[in-house]
Amino acid sequence: METPDNATPSAEATPAPTGIAAQDWATASADAHYRAAVVDLLGALAYGELAAFERLAEDAKLAPTLADKAELAKMASAEFHHFEQLRGRLSAIGVEPTDAMDPFVGALDGFHKQTAPSDWLEGLVKAYVGDSIASDFYREVAARLDSDTRSLVLAVLDDTGHASFAVEKVRAAIDADPRVGGRLALWARRLMGEALSQSQRVVADRDALSTMLVGGVADGFDLAEVGRMFSRITEAHTKRMAALGLAA
Repeated sequence: METPDNATPSAEATPAPTGIAAQDWATASADAHYRAAVVDLLGALAYGELAAFERLAEDAKLAPTLADKAELAKMASAEFHHFEQLRGRLSAIGVEPTDAMDPFVGALDGFHKQTAPSDWLEGLVKAYVGDSIASDFYREVAARLDSDTRSLVLAVLDDTGHASFAVEKVRAAIDADPRVGGRLALWARRLMGEALSQSQRVVADRDALSTMLVGGVADGFDLAEVGRMFSRITEAHTKRMAALGLAA
């Protein structure tokens, strides 16, 4: 899921790829540490897409109209297609998909349990805000990946249509009852904190992934860049909140 303008958090021009980012999978995967990090990344993404499918299917039950229900069902189908792409890629590189996903089940399920929406509008905000924070994080990481893996990651982060749908419905609800805005703003701030904490836990628990992110494998981030990355993610979150008509 992505923002309506389908942009990355940074507005700066993207430099030409170097190092691992200029290689294809066949070349880059010769490094066992890099291969392990990519398997972790794809496993986390795959389970995230599967969980998104399940959540959207559940949210459809809360939809106030038949048209809304059908729209969410279509989005759930798109998320499942993304999952199938990731599952297929893991199988193609000789990895059992469930083995790759399993280490991330606890953290992601915990996040969804702690942020279960109480109504239709909270569900929309969660999908728009929470999923977009995760998409921003994965897009930042994708810039450091080999060309084949980068293309796949960016493809499965394509907006399913939920971004514009959520903005339309939430803004209409706030226009109808301005008091809704305050409640949803608090909810979105909670989601931001939980999503960032969950991302940090996932990375910290996986040595190969964390090593790649801080520069030990491929062209990862240095510590200063990690800080800048999270600043960009926070900035993008603020813009999404404004699009919803909510205070960040």
